[in-house]
Amino acid sequence: MLVFWVWYPGAFRSLAGGRDLFLLVTTVDVVMGPLLTFAVFDRSKPRKELRRDLVVIAVLQAATLLYGMHTVYEARPVAMVFEVDRFRLVTANSVSLDDLSKAEPPYRTLPIDGPLLLGTRRPRAGDERNDALFQGAAGHDIGSRPQFWQPYEQSKPEALARARPIAALLAAYPDRAGDLRERLASMQADEVRSRFVPALARGAWTAVVDDGGNVLGYLPVDGFI
Repeated sequence: MLVFWVWYPGAFRSLAGGRDLFLLVTTVDVVMGPLLTFAVFDRSKPRKELRRDLVVIAVLQAATLLYGMHTVYEARPVAMVFEVDRFRLVTANSVSLDDLSKAEPPYRTLPIDGPLLLGTRRPRAGDERNDALFQGAAGHDIGSRPQFWQPYEQSKPEALARARPIAALLAAYPDRAGDLRERLASMQADEVRSRFVPALARGAWTAVVDDGGNVLGYLPVDGFI
């Protein structure tokens, strides 16, 4: 419930790899618990020795579970951010503490109750713009830097201006058109009026927006076409 309903809700189970991480944690925990218990359990052992073995296994299993959940927590998505011409999924472990301290008050702490939908402002002329250029060259784009975050409402016009017709996406993937149309229908996206924007996440993704710039959902195809 914590992983799939809070940290990785809805489409973020796939967008951020939450399902794969949870499966890994569960598999390791099963190995550390039931399988190890099966391997060491022997009724012929002295009761004291058997109890000691089971306690050790229980401690190892608990430690493994806590470490695994901590890893899932650190890799959780904290924001889907529109930057320039795309959406970017930002995870907790990709955000630097320095950027948090420079952010606007609402964004100085990362959310623990699910990812935010945000936009980005343009770097200011001068040192900030130069720093953004150097950081971008090093792989730290403005979308992953909280000091540039702003409410998505302020970025909607730009997102809509960059969005392209859904027809172009369907034409680029004719062999998947049927599946894509089913997914569009499930998110109640009008094929004529809705548009798409590329999304950078775990794997190839595309964000679908309506004619007002509101994000309706995500499609598992590369939107950089």
